[in-house]
Amino acid sequence: MESFDEDAGLMARYRDGDAAAFSTLYARHKGPLYRYLLRQVRSSGAAADLFQEVWSRLVATRKRYEPRAKFATYLFHIAHNCTMDFFRRGVRRAARSDHSDAQSPEPEVPEYQRPDGVAEFLEQQSALLAALAALPREQREAFLLHEETGLTIEEIARVTDVGLETAKSRLRYAIRKLKKSLHPVEAHARPLRTRTV
Repeated sequence: MESFDEDAGLMARYRDGDAAAFSTLYARHKGPLYRYLLRQVRSSGAAADLFQEVWSRLVATRKRYEPRAKFATYLFHIAHNCTMDFFRRGVRRAARSDHSDAQSPEPEVPEYQRPDGVAEFLEQQSALLAALAALPREQREAFLLHEETGLTIEEIARVTDVGLETAKSRLRYAIRKLKKSLHPVEAHARPLRTRTV
């Protein structure tokens, strides 16, 4: 049984009153969902609020759930709608004042890596985040749905309520712009050195 079938089955069980099924779904999808929301709104406070809102809507609408697609498609459709509501409410202006929160925390780097390798990694990460932030919202969303959740073009179209060709072109343009933005960084990047033993 494929994972999405299992997730849809878990959601159906939760709909019918199995709280443990919800716990399993939450554990599987909380990371990708939060990262998607954070990269969409670029504020950890707003992303945390939206994260709660998405799960609250899922809980509130569970009785109407019918497994017609991957569970992830269903969940990220709710996330997309919550994100659109967020932007419509104009909360984005308030999120800009929280700019210091917008940067993802630096990843923990093993001590054995040389400082120049660490600096290079952080430079590349910063360039990727900046390139993502520079994308138009629709293209960023298509890219994140594809990369963070592994959704197909068809599923992205369903989540964002657009046609298949529109979803495909948004993803294609996002990838093209990211490659163009990141090409200078990659050209100057040196291979990561590891400590010799």
